[in-house]
Amino acid sequence: MTLIESIGLRALHHLPPETAHDLSIRALERGLVPLNGGPVTSDRLRLTIAGLDLPNPVGLAAGYDKNARAVPALMRAGFGFVEVGAATPRPQPGNPKPRLFRLTQDRAIINRFGFNNDGAQAIAARLAARPAGIPVGLNIGANKDSPDRSADFASVVRIAGAAADFLTVNVSSPNTEKLRDLQGADALAALLDGVIRARDELPNRPPVFVKIAPDLDDEALAQIASVAMAAPVDAIIATNTTLSRDGIDPTHAQQAGGLSGAPLFDRSTRILARLARQTAGRVPLIGVGGIGSTDQAWEKLRAGASAVQIYSALIYQGFALAARIAQELDDRLTRQRMTLPELTGSGIDDWL
Repeated sequence: MTLIESIGLRALHHLPPETAHDLSIRALERGLVPLNGGPVTSDRLRLTIAGLDLPNPVGLAAGYDKNARAVPALMRAGFGFVEVGAATPRPQPGNPKPRLFRLTQDRAIINRFGFNNDGAQAIAARLAARPAGIPVGLNIGANKDSPDRSADFASVVRIAGAAADFLTVNVSSPNTEKLRDLQGADALAALLDGVIRARDELPNRPPVFVKIAPDLDDEALAQIASVAMAAPVDAIIATNTTLSRDGIDPTHAQQAGGLSGAPLFDRSTRILARLARQTAGRVPLIGVGGIGSTDQAWEKLRAGASAVQIYSALIYQGFALAARIAQELDDRLTRQRMTLPELTGSGIDDWL
């Protein structure tokens, strides 16, 4: 982390969390954040997932740039791919403020944003104007007041899908009431059928991913894996935020919303490993949840991920984290004379 970024992070942490978040987006838009200049890459780091060529396996998770305002800058931050959103068919304000809470002692955050966004049309226009470079995907969701939430997902695909390199079906956010009900086998199968039909109408036919919750029991996880492979989806992202408050400082533990950051790491990695065992390599997995170091990214890959995503750790370590993890992964692979495919899934049993 540069001195400028360190000073900027300290300043942001003196502001309310959502104010700091919005200012960081504005700073990126205006070119005020020191960035890597492009993705870290090498022959060891390059990979292909669902037809997407990634320069490295370290991505940005959805939720940071909800409205695709800072995409050109984020494409230069060192990531191998970026995901924005979630987008809903119509703009919506989300839940009442305050709705974002720092848990500094735990290196975590709790949010209950509730899919606040400018709507699929505005987000699509920004995505369409981005420069060439790394893959940029769109996380898609449903409006809170929609009479047919399943249909909302297909609607976002039709509005914005042609502007994205991949689409992530988000049925795992805990901040829209009853949204997680769509993870049930029948509901998810119907939803994915509608999304894939809408995707197949697009000229670019972007791959479809699905993002799951970390709070699933074995039966629910097995059902999701079966439905996802039958759909078929092109990758599964494991996991979203958790409703659990295990092991965190009690100061904000009573706040409603999804917990992300360091406390999520073990829970999400165990889900990832179980999913890897159930899918047996038939669908790529992307590991997200609690990654704040190269060691943790390495463990996600060992647990079955082909690539990883980070977000909450950026609040505490800055954007230099993405390039640092990618470079250190490259160095470690070189030292151990391993390839990424050899690393992926090599430690599943350690997490079961």
